[in-house]
Amino acid sequence: SYFGDKSSCVENANTLNLTSSSSVRGLNSTCIGKTPLSSGRSGCRSHTPLMGYSVTSSSAVSAHTVASVIVAVVEGRGLARGEVGMASIDLKNPEMILSQFADNTTYAKVITKLKILTPLEIIMSNTACDAGNTTKLFSLITEHFKNVTFTTVQRKYFNETKGLEYIEQLCASEFSTIFMEVQSKYYCLAAAAALLKYVEFIQNAVYAPKSLKVRFQGSEKTAMIDSSSAQNLELVINNRDSRNGHTLLGVLNYTKTPGGSRRLRSNILEPLVDAETINTRLDCVQELLQDEELFFGLQGVISKFLDTEQLLSVLVQIPKQDTVKTAESKITNLIYLKHTLELVEPLKAALRSCNTQLLKAYYNSLEDTRFGIILEKITSVINDDTRYTKGCLSMRTQKCYAVKPNINEFLDIARRTYTEIVDDIAGMITQLAEKYSLPMKTSFSSARGFFIQMNADCSTLPNGQLPSEFTKITKMKNTYSFTSADLIKMNERCQESLREIYHMTYLIVCKLLNEIYEHIHCLYKLSDIVSMLDMLLSFAHACTLSDYVRPEFTDTLAIKQGWHPILEKIAMEKPVSNNTYLTEGNNFVIITGPNMSGKSTYLKQIALCQIMAQIGSYVPAEYCSFRIAEQIFTRIGMDDDIETNASTFMKEMKEITYIIQNANDKSLIIIDELGRGTSAEEGIGICYAACEYLLNLKAFTLFATHFLELCHIDALYPNVENYHFEVQHVRSSAGNKEKIAYTYTLSKGYTEEKNYGLKAAEVSSLPSSIILDAKEITSHIAKQILHRQKSTPRMMKQRAAYQLAMRLVQTARNSRLDPDSLRVYLKALRKKYEASCPTPGENDEQQ
Repeated sequence: SYFGDKSSCVENANTLNLTSSSSVRGLNSTCIGKTPLSSGRSGCRSHTPLMGYSVTSSSAVSAHTVASVIVAVVEGRGLARGEVGMASIDLKNPEMILSQFADNTTYAKVITKLKILTPLEIIMSNTACDAGNTTKLFSLITEHFKNVTFTTVQRKYFNETKGLEYIEQLCASEFSTIFMEVQSKYYCLAAAAALLKYVEFIQNAVYAPKSLKVRFQGSEKTAMIDSSSAQNLELVINNRDSRNGHTLLGVLNYTKTPGGSRRLRSNILEPLVDAETINTRLDCVQELLQDEELFFGLQGVISKFLDTEQLLSVLVQIPKQDTVKTAESKITNLIYLKHTLELVEPLKAALRSCNTQLLKAYYNSLEDTRFGIILEKITSVINDDTRYTKGCLSMRTQKCYAVKPNINEFLDIARRTYTEIVDDIAGMITQLAEKYSLPMKTSFSSARGFFIQMNADCSTLPNGQLPSEFTKITKMKNTYSFTSADLIKMNERCQESLREIYHMTYLIVCKLLNEIYEHIHCLYKLSDIVSMLDMLLSFAHACTLSDYVRPEFTDTLAIKQGWHPILEKIAMEKPVSNNTYLTEGNNFVIITGPNMSGKSTYLKQIALCQIMAQIGSYVPAEYCSFRIAEQIFTRIGMDDDIETNASTFMKEMKEITYIIQNANDKSLIIIDELGRGTSAEEGIGICYAACEYLLNLKAFTLFATHFLELCHIDALYPNVENYHFEVQHVRSSAGNKEKIAYTYTLSKGYTEEKNYGLKAAEVSSLPSSIILDAKEITSHIAKQILHRQKSTPRMMKQRAAYQLAMRLVQTARNSRLDPDSLRVYLKALRKKYEASCPTPGENDEQQ
């Protein structure tokens, strides 16, 4: 062992008493990188270790194609039920994240956090799923994560004392403040103990002492977006096609590294709530947009980085068995480490002239002398021209000749032997080409080794076939691939020589790693810098493709001419833009309009703009100001919600119940088409009751509905505003039919399209007598409702006074006007107030 004593950490697998269960039909579809030993619902599994991989230059887009996060979840018992501890670790990133929080009976926080992590596997205590005594938490998790493997371990492994010992042993010194944060958080410590023990078992490796980044992630530092809202808004996955990039992630993702893509995704799902941190990011984006040289300089360097987090994960794991595969992996990743460290100076050079606080801090972090120390030690052993290259043969050559000559005499001899064999192979293929007068060339693949390839038409071959000494012949169009018995033998000699080279190189690499290990923790810092810069560059890139503006943060949600960012990407042109204005005094907006007029799109647009602002991105608008939202809730009506059926109605009730139970004054609430799954009378009643409850909060709420009766709630509550989407009626050239033209423009007041259903009936084949009767009945009912709900002059005056008071409060808090401009503005407010008040003396109520 080059990092510590292996034997002290090796654990007999049988002592874990593992039981894995999968809640899907096909085990192979869920157990990524695992080999099931039984086909039943539960049973022991052996796991293929995942640590033998090497860091690749996989594109940022495919960074999340394979899940690699393992999560342990444990819940308190008895009076502590509802207190949940979680620990997660990404097998491609040596960082353990701990969480502990109190959740309600819906376990919304647990489900949301797990959805964000997209786990490969979830570990829970065996007592959580005892026959006949399954906990509600276990049932909910298995219900929501049907494609995830579940593994239970004995409750004794969820041990908080052992968890704290693990953290003291494995946590890197830079992150040692974690001890103070988690000492009394027993459930996340218990989860950490079970998680680390399990990861050691499946990886067949242990983490080196003082090598892990450990952090506690409190829910108070980020906004909460529940999984249903994330799905409704299509934040990271398109609802129609999961491979489609028409999502908010797709709109903003111009990252160049897998780490940058991962950071962007996690930020979209958990936006920031600290305005100072957000503005620091926005300052960086602004500088990148204003300084073209800085933008392209940084982008050029960042695009050369590999997956730094995955590289770190491989470097800090100690294999329990030394195999050819682990040897090759270590050699490869040392080359990747050299490549990464050689990019530090170019990155510093690109940041040297920056002005913003965050970019300067990153430049200062890169001044860390440990980067130079590690690189110097590596170049004392590894050839200067050894570097990361694309192509399996090219990279194999780099690994063979990575170590400088004259360090190990036997290694030099083995490499000369390897070179001679490769030369012999090339010579042999040249002789065969001459012998048969065929255009043969030497080719290589990692699966076949060296083989022969030839481009030739079948008619040019004797009898249309290759000579009999060639075997394993494959043909694709006019390209033949084949080998021979002699070439197979030479490949075997080549592989044997290669194994000797890798073994001797591995010993030298292990010794080198042992020397540089104490300095390697600076790579955590580098990984953070690269992923953050990549995300900020991505934000700046998105701004160059559309007219986004920098958001401000106040106590008002004000968007001037904002538009839907995903719709713009789909349509390849700027959609119709609209205004939005919510304040503490006008915090509840009711939106009406016929089907397809733009209500749902507009509601989603506001939520997406809010999220973009809170992650530090510019926003699609001419101007925008936001109040920080601590939670973002959406209830978006789907097409099937129009059908009256019990399941749809219950889904609506669950969603609105969740919002009511979790919303607070700092929430952004978006509700679309509530109450459509039941009768009109019940639907109106439910909507009215829900609105009255939400009106008691100071949350910003936008409520779209077809129930026009709901619009009259503004007579009772002065903080309610009505808006509608305009439509135009266009008659056909014959003049006998009328159709609706959608403007997608939002206007004040509620919709005049009160008889949208009747107009649809008019263009149908219903008899005219039925349509006339329907119109008469509708008119009679509407007059009765209007008479009951008509605003009195006193109500109108109270509403005008309330509106004036709220505007004055807003002005006092946020005004930047000079005295003369402020005087003009206040006079205008007074005139508006006077115009809104009824004329005195009209009736007794006015007195």
